[in-house]
Amino acid sequence: MIIRVNDVDYFYEMQGKGPVVLLLHGFTGDHTTWTHLKKQLRDDFTLLSVDLLGHGRTSAPTDPARYQIETAAADLTALLEALKIKKVHLLGYSMGGRLALTFAILFPEKVSSLILESASPGLKTMKEREGRVFKDKQLAQMIEKKGIKEFVDYWERIPLFASQSKLPERIRHQIRRQRLDQSPLGLANSLRGMGTGQQPSWWSTLASLSMPIQLICGKKDPKFCQIAEEMKQVIPKASLTCVPDVGHAIHVEDPTNFDTIVKKFLLKAERS
Repeated sequence: MIIRVNDVDYFYEMQGKGPVVLLLHGFTGDHTTWTHLKKQLRDDFTLLSVDLLGHGRTSAPTDPARYQIETAAADLTALLEALKIKKVHLLGYSMGGRLALTFAILFPEKVSSLILESASPGLKTMKEREGRVFKDKQLAQMIEKKGIKEFVDYWERIPLFASQSKLPERIRHQIRRQRLDQSPLGLANSLRGMGTGQQPSWWSTLASLSMPIQLICGKKDPKFCQIAEEMKQVIPKASLTCVPDVGHAIHVEDPTNFDTIVKKFLLKAERS
């Protein structure tokens, strides 16, 4: 369904019954990212999946500043208010994980629990941020100048997704089709406005989070496992699960294990 939020059209789907779980996909993804998970959770939870700004069927504004992660978090708040949802369990993957963490920091009263898959609180130093902003601008220009297909060809070959090469061809085709169906403008402006270098660094704020938090990473993704381990050390109620034999996208590479981790955590959070 389409809902108007802060002058932007957001697409969302809602299914299931019980407490609400808000699902936030990663860069180049959309609400269909969570199809497998929804089947496992819908008897116990209401699953609210959203196409993030510039992705899927949600609007792709022309102004990159509209994509700032704090603004996107405010959009989610307005979305929940429009749907009369007071509080959610929140799950985010990669870019969606950064947005989920931002939402939890800015609006903690709306978050019952938080699940972060392969996510980061941002870069620690200004030098790192400036370097990442430059790289993301280059990628945005690549999308605009060379088109979505050449960008997807490049994106599929980056080391972050190397472990996905062993996925069945059917799954790899689904992921590729999802990426190719995206708006070039939406992806380019998402990089410019919501890239890792653009967001605030939340490292110094992590200790203030009081809700239960589940961190998930894949052991073949050592960079994000290290980030998750550092986050666990400073977040009061954080637990960390490192899934063997998978990389960045655990929900794709080992969906059964991922679904089990998520469901177990959510049921425990509901009982506490």
